[in-house]
Amino acid sequence: MTCFLTGCDDLPWNDPYPYEDSKANTLYSAFTSRPQHLDPARSYSASEWPIIMQIYEPPLQYHYLKRPYVLEPLTASELPEVHYYDATGKELSEIEDGEAVAYSDYLIKIKPGILYQSHPAFARDETGNLRYHHLGPQEINHYQTLVDFNASGTREVIAEDFVYQIKRLAEPNLSSPIFGLMSRYIVGLKELRERLLRESTHSAEKLEMDLRSYDLEGAKVIDRYTYKIRIKGKYPQFHFWLAMPFFAPVPNEVAQFFAQAGFEENNLSLDWYPVGTGPFMLNENKPNRRITLIRNPNFRGELYPHEGSEEDKEKGYLEAAGKPIPALEKVIFSLEKEEIPHWDKFLQGYYDMSGISSDNFNGAIRLSSVGAAQVSDKLKEQGIQLRSSYSPDVFYWGFNMLDETVGGYTEQAKNLRKAISLAFDINEFIFIFMNGRAERAFGPLPPDIFGHEVQVKKEGTLQQAKELLKKAGVKENLTIYLDVIVSGDPEEIAMHSWLKEQFSKLDLQLVIRGSDAIHFQDKVQNGSVGMFFYGWNADYPDPENFLFLFYGPNGSAEFSGENNVNYKNPEFDKLFEKMRMLPDGPLRLEIIRKMIELLQIDTPWIWGFYPKSFALYHSWMKVGKPSGIINNTLKYANLDPNLRARLRMAWNKPILWPIGLFFVLLFVLTIVILYRLWQREQESVKRIN
Repeated sequence: MTCFLTGCDDLPWNDPYPYEDSKANTLYSAFTSRPQHLDPARSYSASEWPIIMQIYEPPLQYHYLKRPYVLEPLTASELPEVHYYDATGKELSEIEDGEAVAYSDYLIKIKPGILYQSHPAFARDETGNLRYHHLGPQEINHYQTLVDFNASGTREVIAEDFVYQIKRLAEPNLSSPIFGLMSRYIVGLKELRERLLRESTHSAEKLEMDLRSYDLEGAKVIDRYTYKIRIKGKYPQFHFWLAMPFFAPVPNEVAQFFAQAGFEENNLSLDWYPVGTGPFMLNENKPNRRITLIRNPNFRGELYPHEGSEEDKEKGYLEAAGKPIPALEKVIFSLEKEEIPHWDKFLQGYYDMSGISSDNFNGAIRLSSVGAAQVSDKLKEQGIQLRSSYSPDVFYWGFNMLDETVGGYTEQAKNLRKAISLAFDINEFIFIFMNGRAERAFGPLPPDIFGHEVQVKKEGTLQQAKELLKKAGVKENLTIYLDVIVSGDPEEIAMHSWLKEQFSKLDLQLVIRGSDAIHFQDKVQNGSVGMFFYGWNADYPDPENFLFLFYGPNGSAEFSGENNVNYKNPEFDKLFEKMRMLPDGPLRLEIIRKMIELLQIDTPWIWGFYPKSFALYHSWMKVGKPSGIINNTLKYANLDPNLRARLRMAWNKPILWPIGLFFVLLFVLTIVILYRLWQREQESVKRIN
């Protein structure tokens, strides 16, 4: 109404945002489903981390520009110092492998002077006591949102906060998704969970316990800015976990503030209101409508990285080198459940970036004769830019090595799997079902993962596949069973038809056995499938996190592990155990080469594809380097709000002629009606006379 009365002639009539935000340095994005958890001990979702990783800061982060990915300090002052000890407690000076290592100690020093965002949990009264930590039932009712608290405060981050968060991983009420894995490594974490279960209240209230009085051998405070994590054995990949929000600091004041009875009912919890040290802080959480982040005034400041490749320089990723970040003042995520309104708002300029759905792909993207993707002419006219990146994902068709038909390690079994693998036209699958948004795989390691380059691109022909089938001694019309999840998607029928066609090339009969997601997972876990289609998204960018999918002791049927094809090769297992303990370098690369060769001989997978994500950005966005694994990227983002405002106005000019036509028709209709009324009046007068 204000804009209407004052005449905001520089604002499109259909602008969904307030006038005062029209030229602000605010980034507008969207999310398709509401986040379930914003608590760093509980969140483990691709839809949640792009939000909380702007707020929470673990000890380490990935360098924004370097590829393959490189870890660097974030809240830590330097990379962790690692010490190894044998079973007697003697420190080991030289480590060639992990066999002699009983414990690994990670000594982590944090930067002094880091402050938390302002929050009521830190507010203190005149006597120095925490103001809002002992509220009675009547007082609790007065606080429905964080805005209702009149006072707030902050304090410096200390080592105890990192230790406190590690203890929270064992808290029974939180059900941290990484507790199972971490309890195998962090010394005493499993025992802490058991103690907390014994001592926890049996009431129906979901209260978080004060963990400061509970000792954890695997996480100790050394001094104000130093703490130590002790893990069992040698686990070189542990430092990747230190770049995840699970290990970000959570102060006891915040945990105990939200643990008060009655707050949970009002959605006053860390799951709704994260409290961190990062460049942004959550200002509004309406998960069925909008989530808003604003710049954290207490953020210590950071500089845009200045180290990058020549390619980074050519693409403009180093233009902001050495400048203070973040540049954005606000980030607004709006809920968009439907693709059409999301896409329309992006084209109107009301979202700064967008993915591309299958429905919009043909209208948005053109593929050149060599398969290179570029935006359509219409999008090019709007200055829209395309950026693509690989996620640390791989999709494949697996052969259950326990299956009577496609499993086993005889030469006949290997030849059957190789024959089927060669018959699969993966490039055709990518073209038809992925809109070209993938790269054919020749091994389990995606691009940007160390060792990807040693995967030999072995092409094959259908004739070679038929010859291998003869060597396998396969009879005609052999039946192969493929287990899939049935979703009811129309594309599903076309995909099943394509799969049957691949087998028919070899005169093999494919029977597709469909089930819902739960039963499918059970069948895969129990090893009661034949072939199956699956994917893996890595937790961290290390070859170990892909190659362990073939490690014998990780077999799903016997050990409930992630080796879903139940592959078991003693030679591979030995190489894996050696490889996982080594740093990246020539020796590790050579071992990975040998492991890939074994996999290509045994063929437990049909190497599928590495998905490629496409993202579109408007011309006012200072497009950064794409990444499939770095989540705290909004601090590097920037845009030109003035250019955005001008282009929005140009693209959303109101079409006024229908309104004019309406009033003309209304005027004509009014004249006709008045004329008809006048005629009737005249006729009445005549009849009276």
